[in-house]
Amino acid sequence: MSILPRSAFGQTVFFVGALLLINQIVSYITVTLYVFKPTFEQVNLMLAKQVKTVFIDWEEGVEIDSALSKKFFEITGIEVMSQREAYRNGLGEAKEYTLLSRSMSEQLNGSARVRISQGDPVVYWVEAPQAPGYWVRVPLTGFSETKMEFLVFYLSSIGFLSVLGGWLFARHLNRPLKALQIAASRVGVGDFSTRLVEHGSTEVIEVTRAFNKMSKGIAELENDRRLLMAGVSHDLRTPLTRIRLATEMMSDEEAYLKDGIIDDIEDMNAIIDQFIEYLRHHNSGEMVLDDVNAVVEEVVHAEQQHQREIVLATAANVPAVMMNHVALKRVVTNMIENAIRYSDDRIEVVTEFSARHKAVFIKVKDRGPGIPEEELETLFEPFKQGDLARGSEGSGLGLAIIKRIVSTHGGKVRLRNRKEGGLSAEVMLPVAKKFAPLTASSESPKPSE
Repeated sequence: MSILPRSAFGQTVFFVGALLLINQIVSYITVTLYVFKPTFEQVNLMLAKQVKTVFIDWEEGVEIDSALSKKFFEITGIEVMSQREAYRNGLGEAKEYTLLSRSMSEQLNGSARVRISQGDPVVYWVEAPQAPGYWVRVPLTGFSETKMEFLVFYLSSIGFLSVLGGWLFARHLNRPLKALQIAASRVGVGDFSTRLVEHGSTEVIEVTRAFNKMSKGIAELENDRRLLMAGVSHDLRTPLTRIRLATEMMSDEEAYLKDGIIDDIEDMNAIIDQFIEYLRHHNSGEMVLDDVNAVVEEVVHAEQQHQREIVLATAANVPAVMMNHVALKRVVTNMIENAIRYSDDRIEVVTEFSARHKAVFIKVKDRGPGIPEEELETLFEPFKQGDLARGSEGSGLGLAIIKRIVSTHGGKVRLRNRKEGGLSAEVMLPVAKKFAPLTASSESPKPSE
């Protein structure tokens, strides 16, 4: 699993933050090695000389004269304390530094210990080899704790402000890309009116300009397609109408021929309708909030003319969805007609609401032979049919029309073989907030059984 963010915005902030963190660490180490360490070593050297002065002519085993110690303190600010007195004055809270102890030992020609109490002021504690059990207390008024930690505060503040600046810069840099993403999503659902403002870096302006040209070109192609669709529909239906009129004038002796021609004309009209429906593009501008249950009930009522048992079960309190009423009716009609065509038993039509998926489901279940699992996905392609299992009637555009309309609504559609036999065609439509297409994924969510 990669720790690197997937978005360009996240990657930019990540890299800026990582570079700044490395810079801060290097700066901290550099200052520590070349500023603080030499300073403390110099202080340690001077203190070693002062400690030598304290213990000049000191003979081991001789106790320190308290009057002399007091007078020395008044002059230099340095005190000599027994171990018990030192602990009473804060030696227990002092931290021992091995490096400084080693350096002090070299200066005093013996085993010395150095401890430092953080506070204001910082206090040096030195146990000299000349007087084991006694501690020299040296206050360092120029090295208060706040001054020692100022560098850490400075580096932390600079790091935070730098990361914040990088975040703002990356956000500004990626704002045009976000607008481009939203505009591309709108074009994907048929809204070709979107035009982006050309601003930002040179590269972003070039991409925006190319997108605007592409969107304009697609809009022109869409207009040409609609014009072609209207012309083809008119030019094909006119001769069919003339044939139908001529057929109606045939004599009764030719009734067997007349019925066949009429059936063929009706099939051709139905196929033309399917081609036109497949080519029609329902964009998001044609959609309004509507009740799914009302649409399904309307279609089921109309389809009961086929003299087939259709059981309707609608869920209560189904939220409204953004839809094109006519297009969604077409979806449900195609689903029910497929179920009628490929099964002989009753048909179940169900609506459900899934709070987890934030979507409304429409399911049409039949009790036919089903479809082989390997063919389920390919059936949504134009002119694909489940020939082996369910025959080969129709033009092969029914499911392709369903998928195209549902995708335009920001939803998903899938076919599923039922365990008890038959097929379930399931449409998922997102619950209405503000219409936006769902992100496509390779796997559709599994609705409840």
